[in-house]
Amino acid sequence: MIKEKGILFILSGPSGVGKGTVRKKLFEEELDLQYSISMTTRDRRTGEVDGVDYFYKSREEFEKLVKEGELLEYAQYVNNYYGTPRKYVEETIEKGLDVFLEIEVQGAMQVKKNFPQGVFIFLFPPSLEELKNRIVNRGTESQELVLNRLKEARNEIEMMDAYDYVVVNDQVETAVDKVKAIIKSEHLKRERIAKQYKQILEDELS
Repeated sequence: MIKEKGILFILSGPSGVGKGTVRKKLFEEELDLQYSISMTTRDRRTGEVDGVDYFYKSREEFEKLVKEGELLEYAQYVNNYYGTPRKYVEETIEKGLDVFLEIEVQGAMQVKKNFPQGVFIFLFPPSLEELKNRIVNRGTESQELVLNRLKEARNEIEMMDAYDYVVVNDQVETAVDKVKAIIKSEHLKRERIAKQYKQILEDELS
């Protein structure tokens, strides 16, 4: 019997494109997906559980793991590190479970370098005008910050060639259906199961 490995799926795209919304809706429908648990140096908040909400590490431990290549990507926000642990992703995939990572474009480029066998999905806004409306409608950012975000979004859109798939997020339900179709098709790719079939044939013929 073939034991299929899981796959790491990376959903990425410019700020304001709706990555979090698509991911939440997807997880309501796709119960077999495992959300990638991040590692952090920030203090644990009341009710949070190590290995469920985050993997909590000291600054020294985190920096040691960075040096050892044990993080697929990491970044620093407000004096704390956040990152994606390689070990958790690899162990989950070995169990035959898919791991889903929702991340900014810069982080996705780090993952691409450290884990190129992942499947990279770029979530694309219907238009830059629509992206601007979404950022403005958050009501949390100044005009200057909105313009900076749009400028950054243009730069990130130019990085689209590094991705395997592009999904336009015009309607959340439609975008989720497309991501689900990508997940199904990736599991049917010949090269993913050819090695395992060949191994079974060799074992039976030897």
